[in-house]
Amino acid sequence: MNEFVLGVVSSLLATALAVAGGWAFSMRSRQWPVALLSRLTGLGVRRVLPRQRLASRELASELTRARWVRVLAGRGNELTRDGFTPVWEAAGRRLESVQVLLPDADLGPDSWLSRREEEMRRVDLGFSSGLLTEQVRINAAYVSEVARHREHVSLRFYNLPNVHRVIITDNVAYLTIYQQAEHGRNSPCIVARRPGLMYDYALLLFSTAWNHSRPA
Repeated sequence: MNEFVLGVVSSLLATALAVAGGWAFSMRSRQWPVALLSRLTGLGVRRVLPRQRLASRELASELTRARWVRVLAGRGNELTRDGFTPVWEAAGRRLESVQVLLPDADLGPDSWLSRREEEMRRVDLGFSSGLLTEQVRINAAYVSEVARHREHVSLRFYNLPNVHRVIITDNVAYLTIYQQAEHGRNSPCIVARRPGLMYDYALLLFSTAWNHSRPA
């Protein structure tokens, strides 16, 4: 009898430990300390995602509720995907403005874009010389065409270190910190709500780049 009771207790204990361990290491539970610390410090960080691509569905939902959108991208592929279609359709209607910053693809081998391309060529065998520049040009052409039909859409080019992606609405900011040995989609993404220090910092990054950019 004692052995039976001991076996039951052991099984219950093992189950409880497994559940507790799963909770402790789940992505959702790991975000609670971040959110709590952020609230206490005024940082405004909602969560930190290990990879930018995990934010795509949430970002698409946020874009449908935004009053304005500002984008600073290292390449701009997401601008041509389905998640941004509501943005282009709503610009000048529900959306007050859409401002897009892309790297300047016309500056040659001494540009920051070329330096980022060299980084990627060391970790991705499919990155031939000039590929990243060509991709930026294609995405810029797409946004330029949208801007021809939507006067509330603006495109400018920057020549600054290609080290992050910023997408900001009037409520939330998504700040991706690029890693040297990873594509942007695999780099960590900070989600920050307004008001908060991190949201203000993301907005400052965009505004500074915008003020030092050139028109398309």
